[in-house]
Amino acid sequence: MKSNTFDTIVVGAGMSGGWAAKEFSEQGFKTLLLERGPNVEHIKDYPTTNMQPWEFKNRGRLTAQDVKENPIASRCYAFKEDAKHFFVKDQEHPYVQKKPFDWIRGYQVGGKSIMWARQVQRWSKYDFEGPARDGFAVDWPIRYDDLAPWYTYVEKFVGVSGNKDGLDILPDGDFLKPWESNVVEDYFSAEMKKHYKDRHVIYGRCAHLTESKPQFIEQGRGLCMSRTICQRGCPLGGYFNANSTLIPWALKTGNLTLKPNSVVHSILYDESQQKAIGVRVIDAITKESQDYLAKVVFVTAATLNTNLILLNSKSDRFPNGLGNDNGLMGKFIAFHNYRATINAQYEGFPDRTTEGAKPTSHYIPRFRNVNKQETGFLRGYAAGFGARPIRETDQDGFGPSLKKQLLQTKESGVWNVNSHMMGETIPKESNQVTLDKEKLDEWGIPLLNIDVDYDENDEKMIQDFFEQLTEMFTKAGFVNIQTNDNKRRPGNDIHEMGGVRMGKDPKTSLLNGWNQLHECQNVFVTDGACMTSTSTQNPSLTFMAITARAANYAIEQMKKGVL
Repeated sequence: MKSNTFDTIVVGAGMSGGWAAKEFSEQGFKTLLLERGPNVEHIKDYPTTNMQPWEFKNRGRLTAQDVKENPIASRCYAFKEDAKHFFVKDQEHPYVQKKPFDWIRGYQVGGKSIMWARQVQRWSKYDFEGPARDGFAVDWPIRYDDLAPWYTYVEKFVGVSGNKDGLDILPDGDFLKPWESNVVEDYFSAEMKKHYKDRHVIYGRCAHLTESKPQFIEQGRGLCMSRTICQRGCPLGGYFNANSTLIPWALKTGNLTLKPNSVVHSILYDESQQKAIGVRVIDAITKESQDYLAKVVFVTAATLNTNLILLNSKSDRFPNGLGNDNGLMGKFIAFHNYRATINAQYEGFPDRTTEGAKPTSHYIPRFRNVNKQETGFLRGYAAGFGARPIRETDQDGFGPSLKKQLLQTKESGVWNVNSHMMGETIPKESNQVTLDKEKLDEWGIPLLNIDVDYDENDEKMIQDFFEQLTEMFTKAGFVNIQTNDNKRRPGNDIHEMGGVRMGKDPKTSLLNGWNQLHECQNVFVTDGACMTSTSTQNPSLTFMAITARAANYAIEQMKKGVL
């Protein structure tokens, strides 16, 4: 077993796993990084990244057959002809839906960090204090001050474009310069300052390089050219993904062993040592089983797969899943509610327009129930905001005359404005995942049963968003205001969290303040599964900061001989 023995094993080579691998490898620990999907090397394995629109057989669109075969994946905004190869196909990896749930997955080295939306906001003190204040979940064992230096640590490596906004509800970070806002975005921001003290329309912070710095040069990354086709993988490394930064950084230390096509079956627990000793892996292609050993295991397989692996890690000591003495593993799953949208027009600035693009829009931080409970629903929502000129094209005729007309797009002088809600759902015991008792996948692992749904709190939040954003749009002078409930299914937000939540009490949580399983402290969980609540911010930055913090704690404990 000597060749199969490492200091640490990291399960899942996505954003969180990439951070764990980087920290351990960089500090001299022999690390095994396992990924159930194939390898994706930066630039080499981005097959569509430099293709022109006319080079796609279907001009970027999905075929009827694509949609028929992938009714779940095809509902994702980025599942199009240019990036569908990075998504799990519905028929290849089934799961059981107790209630409708869109499980969007990316099984490859880099995971969903290749296709993500790249929006990065810090949590604030209000987010970590929320559960203790209104009692909808257990108290977080950490606070903003515990994570603040790790947010900075991650931002400096990732590269985040943003403005210093000075908001306590959304703390500032270590930012690169922003892209220029357009005139209507600036107008709406100024109007909200006139009418409200607590509602802010700010630049959407994003993981893109707008400035060159020595560390980015050392990573081999170039500036973002705002191509806005990031889901294909960027040959410049202009946006952050694990493939272009974390994994190459870890590999160059010589301490990382990367094993793709490695489906983790379970974590191995030794009864005599009373700790985990490694993981059992099924080769994705040959189906052969292999055990790998390590002192410490980081489980970062993405929220629902992390729950699955831990629930499937059974032993005499843990018959219901590793560390699951209280029976709460897989429960209290939460997500973000993206169902509510609003659109309107603005007839101001008819002589102004935009040129080019930028890979972000504007952002409205949460303003409901921040300091006190003031509505009929718990918690709150953030929102995106965008504005673009409406352009008109004469599409009559055919042949040369039509071609000429299509090249003569005219500015209408009217702007389209829109916003979408990002609502916090409340972790509930009834929102849970379990292992199916009969159905197995092709590697002999139980299928995951997903039993997750909206509730009355979500419906109330949607109505409040419609009312408040309609009021805000009206005050700004926008017209033809239309609200819409798009009926998106849970999971389509791709922000599922929970199931192995952090907490102070082993009776009500699975992990302590350092992301260790209460009952098996050499196993750490640092992806979305660890989240006690979801807040309203895009979660990836917080996953990365939590992982970097936990990894460095584990490193300290290993050096002391505690782990």
